[in-house]
Amino acid sequence: MSTNAIAVLDEIHSGNLPGFDASNASATAKTSLKRVGQALDEAFIAGASVEALLRARTRAVDRILVALWDSCARSADGVCMIALGGYGRGELHPYSDIDLMILCQHDPEQYRDAIEHFVTSVWDSGLQLGHSVRTVAACLEEASNDITVLTNLMEARVLAGQSDLMIAVTNGISTTNMWTSNEFFHAKLQEQNERHDKFADTEYNLEPNVKSSPGGLRDLQIICWIIERHFNVSASAAFGVDTLLTSDERALLEEGRNYMWRVRYALHMLSKRPEDRLLFDYQRQIAELWGLTDDGERLAVEQFMQVYYRWALTIGQINDVLIQYFEQHLVDADNSTIEVVNERFYKQQGYLNAVDLDMFRSQPTAILEAFLICAQHGDVVDIGARTLRAISDNRDLVDQRFRDDPAHKAMFIEFLRSPYQITRMLRRMTRYGFLGNYLPEFGKIIGQMQHDLFHAYTVDAHTLELIQNIRRFMTGNYEEKFPVSSRVARRLPKKELIYIAGLYHDIGKGRGGDHSELGAIDAELFCRNHGLSERDTSLVTWLVKNHLLMSAVSQRKDISDPDVIQQFAKHVGDQQRLDYLFTLTVADINATNPTLWNAWRSSLLRQLYTEAKRALRRGLENPVDKNEWIKETRESAIKLLEYRGFTPEELEDLWLQRGDDYFLRERAEDIAWHTEAIASHHDQRTPLVLAKHTNDSSVANATQMFIHARSRPHLFSLICATLEQLDLSIHDARIYGASGGMTLDTFFVLDSSGETIEHDAQRTRHVISELTTALTESTKTNGIATRRTPRQFKSFSIPTRAHITQDHDKRLSILEVISPDRPGLLARLGRVFVEFGIEIQTAKIQTLGERVEDLFFITDAQQNPITDPDLCQQIETAIRDTLDSQVNASA
Repeated sequence: MSTNAIAVLDEIHSGNLPGFDASNASATAKTSLKRVGQALDEAFIAGASVEALLRARTRAVDRILVALWDSCARSADGVCMIALGGYGRGELHPYSDIDLMILCQHDPEQYRDAIEHFVTSVWDSGLQLGHSVRTVAACLEEASNDITVLTNLMEARVLAGQSDLMIAVTNGISTTNMWTSNEFFHAKLQEQNERHDKFADTEYNLEPNVKSSPGGLRDLQIICWIIERHFNVSASAAFGVDTLLTSDERALLEEGRNYMWRVRYALHMLSKRPEDRLLFDYQRQIAELWGLTDDGERLAVEQFMQVYYRWALTIGQINDVLIQYFEQHLVDADNSTIEVVNERFYKQQGYLNAVDLDMFRSQPTAILEAFLICAQHGDVVDIGARTLRAISDNRDLVDQRFRDDPAHKAMFIEFLRSPYQITRMLRRMTRYGFLGNYLPEFGKIIGQMQHDLFHAYTVDAHTLELIQNIRRFMTGNYEEKFPVSSRVARRLPKKELIYIAGLYHDIGKGRGGDHSELGAIDAELFCRNHGLSERDTSLVTWLVKNHLLMSAVSQRKDISDPDVIQQFAKHVGDQQRLDYLFTLTVADINATNPTLWNAWRSSLLRQLYTEAKRALRRGLENPVDKNEWIKETRESAIKLLEYRGFTPEELEDLWLQRGDDYFLRERAEDIAWHTEAIASHHDQRTPLVLAKHTNDSSVANATQMFIHARSRPHLFSLICATLEQLDLSIHDARIYGASGGMTLDTFFVLDSSGETIEHDAQRTRHVISELTTALTESTKTNGIATRRTPRQFKSFSIPTRAHITQDHDKRLSILEVISPDRPGLLARLGRVFVEFGIEIQTAKIQTLGERVEDLFFITDAQQNPITDPDLCQQIETAIRDTLDSQVNASA
């Protein structure tokens, strides 16, 4: 820290400000505040106490406001200037608003000129002012009707003027006059619950609000306010109430508050505005500011956010205990009966309580027993606050000796087999330190984020959400939304096995290497240590190792191909594994990011499950014959079309140049639909565009756009650009060559919200009209979408990856493209395809958060695979250069 910064801090501490002249406050305040801000920021970067810096800024602002008040309103009798909110608490961050109340003894109009002069002077000084003007009577009336006003007044601090006015307000808002402790508690609890709901009731938001998110500064303030109101103590003394907080909790709260203050201070300093959202850009900047570096396994930003999440979890835990303590013992206590559970525990008001809180030290088995009882008794609401605290205080006893005890291993497996509150108790185990100690490998992923938009939660939160989803399937809570998953999950013979697989499926993340392989090793060790049979151990290990398989096959393979189904079924091996894997996969996708799941992904997984089930029932030694499949499809389509006046000879002529892939991948109903429409469309100068909703196939639950148009350069690019401009995303594409220079293209699309447009007839007509217009030969081909790139996407500048491999059986080349998602991406790819004469046979398009992972099955213009290594490298380079230059231009 420079000598200048030290000198400025010393001046503030002594009651002076550098360059500030109280006799000429309006003229010198702005310059003085700037010097103070620079000195405080320098001290912050140098590692000075953030609390001291907040207090120093508060004193500096006090000095200026009092001087401005003296010059503008000192002569006004019956007026008082009051600091409120964070300013009232003395917690001013660099760009915090200055909350003031001008308290008047009489009608405020009597002081209008003086107050207006003062407010103008404050704004001229550069301070961001939020102010109100009230009489004592108006203050009390508003406080009696509005809990927020009352809370502000509880934190009020007199700066200047007639202080006895504030004394009158303080007396008037006491619990004897309004808002009893009980009423205040319930109002604040409702306020907190509503606030938490806005953030999905989790500390683990991708871009948390350091002030308002669960586990943030507001949760600390809620604790203080409730204690202040109940015990009639000042804010500064709230953490010192011995009957509520242990010394360890008090130390944790103070350290957690200082950490959150540091994060908020850094946010304000970096953004140069009152920013409380920990946006991705600021996450990286703060990690760099605090000296964190990428370590090969985890990014610096992931290291920083893991610490943030763990502090948020700690604050949330203590907030949780104290809220529950008030509910049980201080506010809602009654003479409810006590029901003995055993010699160690009893139930009261639905809560499980320890008979002796000290017993955990001598009988650590009781820690696990408490969770087990809750999972076995449906009438237990939760573990009582004091018991939770005792469990947390003794979590250090869950050590290697505890883990090695056969009785504890048996109890943990019994817990996983229990009928009630499995997920709730697993969350309790995580929050209060048991699970991370009992399973040290799980402890390593607590608070571990993945710096992308695909994973909405930290690894531990995602894991517990996955298990919650499985529980919902089994209890029927999700039956309407997930009918197949619910039926399959309820058939699983040993529920504990899928819970174990769920606990371990992502446990290898953050260590480098393949997390599925690493997790399978840990899962196998867990199973063997806990006495599971070889068969059960093998199943759990296989599930962890293959938990991404079903998702990958359904979204990246052509599951209308019987060979793909046969290979998948062969890898799975039997129906039981298929059932477990399907349940785990659906739960996993829904726990990764709520926006990922839609009818499209649902239909893909359901189709893969159904076809694999048929393959297993038929016997792996009896694969479907492709030629027989094609023959059956053609015959079914002919039967449908004969009813519509076509003869077999006419159809054979129409289908003369259709390849086998067309009859392999399309349903008979769609072939009949295509054929009849093409036969009735005589003007080949005009493209034929049709749309319908499709069901009961591998491409179910999407809007199917069928396009029959004259082949031309940039056609794929133009189609993609037009669909994107219409706010439609492509999820699957099938491209077939047709006779007479005509193409036969099918695109399966959803709107930007992941839904079909089937119920909007007007929009469907508009899409058909726009595509028809765009595809006429006179239309220009440069219509690439120019929509703005979402802010969050700009925070992830991953380089494009493009790689070509060969499918020798199908005589196709496979192009994989992984790139940041941007408007117009597919259209730009289409232009590269034209440049190199690439023909697309089919495509799998998927967006995962901020990135796309697209697969294109391609040939050259002669329908041959692209095998020349130099040409493949040129194509890959062109794709990377084209897409990355687009990203850089929009960043």
